[in-house]
Amino acid sequence: MLEKFERYPLTFGPTPIEKLSRLSDYLGGNIEIFAKREDCNSGLACGGNKIRKLEYIVPDAIATNADTLVTIGGVQSNHTRQVAAVAAKLGMKCRLVQEGWVPFEDAVYDRVGNILMSRIMGAEIQLVNEGFDIGIRESWTRALDDVKAKGGKPYAIPAGASVHKLGGLGYVGFAEEVRAQEAEMGLTFDCVIVCSVTGSTHAGMIVGFAKDGRARNVIGIDASGTPVQTKAQVLDIAQKTASLVALGRDISAEDVILKEDYAYPCYGVPSEETNEAIRLCARTEGMITDPVYEGKSLQGMIDLVRKDYFPAGSKILYAHLGGVPAINAYSYIYRNG
Repeated sequence: MLEKFERYPLTFGPTPIEKLSRLSDYLGGNIEIFAKREDCNSGLACGGNKIRKLEYIVPDAIATNADTLVTIGGVQSNHTRQVAAVAAKLGMKCRLVQEGWVPFEDAVYDRVGNILMSRIMGAEIQLVNEGFDIGIRESWTRALDDVKAKGGKPYAIPAGASVHKLGGLGYVGFAEEVRAQEAEMGLTFDCVIVCSVTGSTHAGMIVGFAKDGRARNVIGIDASGTPVQTKAQVLDIAQKTASLVALGRDISAEDVILKEDYAYPCYGVPSEETNEAIRLCARTEGMITDPVYEGKSLQGMIDLVRKDYFPAGSKILYAHLGGVPAINAYSYIYRNG
């Protein structure tokens, strides 16, 4: 589906799929859990899902003769860190607007993890005291105007690269990659678990798996705390991406499966259940997840398994999208493990 789109290679290649045998056994052994390690996809500042998306956005940025990538996220945004890494790789400047999306106080919250890495990579960072919203932000548009006013040529990348016209393509490719790996492994996954906030990762998967009739096998776990807005944005991105790749079928609201029970207490703040899930996976599999995104999708998957949501014998693919650097900003929570 992606043959007609130019791709700028930023990843190592297909990401590995590993079986989480000890976690599966701990949860009763009736379900086989696998993880697709998007957290290991690139050497660019720890990689992650945004690197896969940016492979299809970078050619457009280069074609516009831009000299500055401009994007936005929270203080501990994985997306902004990955955009900063790509800018460094391309020899471009990077302007990051980092808003106070998370009502969380830690002495080093704005000095470690993702934002530290972005600073090391030379990004110009603007901290803005604004709350969480997955939509287009005024602070971001002001930053674009400021770069222009100073003689720069900005390239606009919205939060999560999600509402960018090409933002869904990377995870259409993810689905195609999974199909090839299923053929090699001699199995078929019954469902894919993915964290959903700004929406293009989830949306791209829906389109990619719709090709073989599995759109509704993609189960999004909301971590935004604003599920109505997230679901609407996932649907909009999926429909536009389906048209872009000429999927040949419509994407409807019924194709967007979003579990809303795990984002509490709010975006970016982990519950005790999230922390328990993070510790369980770390201690059974040595796989680290973060308290903003993957910890919550992991919590959701574990809870659904315990509630017998999946038929016995199901093979579940958990998409580990990255984000581990952010855990450093929550050091007090995990000071004793």
